[in-house]
Amino acid sequence: MEPIWAVGLMTGTVLDGYIDVALLRTDGETIERFGDYTLAPYPQSIRSLLEETLAQARKWNFDGPEPEIFAEAEDALTRAQSAAVADLVKSAGLELDDIGVVGFHGQSVLHRAPQTGRIGATRQLGNGALMHQLLGVPVAYDFRSTDVRAGGQGAPLAALYHKALLTMIDATDGKTAVLNLGGVANVTWWDGADRLIAFDAGPANAPINDFVKALGLGDMDHNGAMALRGKVDEERLAKLLTHPYLSAPYPKSLDRFDFLASMADGLGADDGAATLTGFTTGAVGKALDLLPERPEKLVVCGGGRHNPAIMEMLGSRAGVTAVPAETVGWRGDAVEAECFAFLAVRVMRGLPISFPTTTGAPHPLTGGQLAA
Repeated sequence: MEPIWAVGLMTGTVLDGYIDVALLRTDGETIERFGDYTLAPYPQSIRSLLEETLAQARKWNFDGPEPEIFAEAEDALTRAQSAAVADLVKSAGLELDDIGVVGFHGQSVLHRAPQTGRIGATRQLGNGALMHQLLGVPVAYDFRSTDVRAGGQGAPLAALYHKALLTMIDATDGKTAVLNLGGVANVTWWDGADRLIAFDAGPANAPINDFVKALGLGDMDHNGAMALRGKVDEERLAKLLTHPYLSAPYPKSLDRFDFLASMADGLGADDGAATLTGFTTGAVGKALDLLPERPEKLVVCGGGRHNPAIMEMLGSRAGVTAVPAETVGWRGDAVEAECFAFLAVRVMRGLPISFPTTTGAPHPLTGGQLAA
């Protein structure tokens, strides 16, 4: 297949108020080139709606009828994201007719990993049929459900795209891995041949952001200033790092609320931020220990790479050289959106998007739905 222009969309669970929108020219196996990328702001009304939706989703917890707010939020975010696609395509000097497919991840509101004797569950809000109707472009969506129904984790899904990115920089010897720091941290390792491994390492920005918000000190620890001023409670951190998830074998995945800001209860603002940052980075270190070969270098994507305290502690607490994605020519804020453009082309082509070593799927699985 010849490469096509695809648009990818992502909104993370940290609810930073933005829609990540990226153009990518790809055949779903290789990356021909990066296109335009933007962070499109949600209006405050939708941001507030999504915050309430996540709160109601946690109370629902897959038990009984879905909360009514889901339908309202799904319609609002689908329309907002459709408009963001149209705006980006226009600003890039393209027409919607030039776009082969849109990869619409939707908003994750709840994720429950499988357990022995019980399959997992996952819910992303996003009406792919409505987006197709609004844009007149094929839309791939609901990327995770097939994997979960088959007994997989449903996450992480970025491994194939990370592999394509590693190929671009000739990092095919297993010594370089990819770390994404969103609400949750996930790692991808590839040996350059047949072994492609990905799993959620632990929390990333979510507990830190929630801790700062609860204190009324803003939305996040900007520039890691609080953590850099603070002192890590080493005794508490040592206990936190004994959590069984961190030493459990992969495949494994997390919900954004599996690790909470309450891990820092009783600590002052700066020491709490420092301790939570120490936990995020210490958990990454434990994740790297599980890999067949411990990488020497991490290329870091996602919002967490902007936090100097996290980047510094990846060296001191995870024992690895960590560099932001931009140092190798990637766009660290765009990677997740680009990933769903890449996966959307694979959905169109009927190619697998998850594997036993990435999500725990029983065999390589196609997934996603296509509105066309």
